Amino acid sequence: MYTSKKEIQITYADTDMMGIIYHANYLKWFELGRTELIKELGFNYQDMEMAGYAAPVYEVKVTYKKPVRYGDLIYVETWIEENTGVKTVYGYQIVDDQGLVFAQGTTTHIVVRKDNFKPIQFKKVFPGWFQKYEEIKKHKSD
Repeated sequence: MYTSKKEIQITYADTDMMGIIYHANYLKWFELGRTELIKELGFNYQDMEMAGYAAPVYEVKVTYKKPVRYGDLIYVETWIEENTGVKTVYGYQIVDDQGLVFAQGTTTHIVVRKDNFKPIQFKKVFPGWFQKYEEIKKHKSD
């Protein structure tokens, strides 16, 4: 299984009134991780859009284990959890440099035509991209 790791730059504006990172920012970090993974694999989401497709979020799951605070050094780790050809599930962990998990979750994406938002098969319109995900995805024994 291939895992991408990207450092997250936390700003004071990311915090809430309790002095911890506002919960919705974790979704932004998941997106940063997904974008980094795609880039590391040699693909570009803009190329998908220029071809007339998009990969919107279909489902999000997040479990918050420990609050991130302003000043913490954290990373988002990202991998392919599932890749069926119709949907792709990305897995994420927000961790510190010691490997302590602050949050974990998944986002499920489908590929659609931009003009009408009708779902299409990822493996048919982007076979190389799909195949790369197949090569690196998490296996049940991982």
